[in-house]
Amino acid sequence: QVQLVESGGGLVQAGGSLRLSCAVSGSIFRINRMGWYRQSPGKQRELVAQITDVGATNYADSAMGRFTISRDNAKNMVHLQINSLKPEDTAVYYCNCGAVEGGTLRRLEFWGQGTLVTVSS
Repeated sequence: QVQLVESGGGLVQAGGSLRLSCAVSGSIFRINRMGWYRQSPGKQRELVAQITDVGATNYADSAMGRFTISRDNAKNMVHLQINSLKPEDTAVYYCNCGAVEGGTLRRLEFWGQGTLVTVSS
């Protein structure tokens, strides 16, 4: 029932910017943590940025200074602003949240289907 849908990916030249968005819907009691991960071919999925329920953020070293994560609790959305894109940023970006499921009140991890970001040089 819980669904995460990413949007905003695409093809952009190095140095450009993108804003990724993720909408969370379904039977959710509370979203505790939201974040973005990415995965390139032949590499492990890696954390890019996270934001907690109290607004604390953390970023991967490669993202710090260029990526900004934010959340809109009223809309159950999380965003990732990416500036100064590099070819190394090319990956499928996945939205993630740790949440308490409605009804069962189980603490679970949820993932979106991913959105592709391609950065050309």
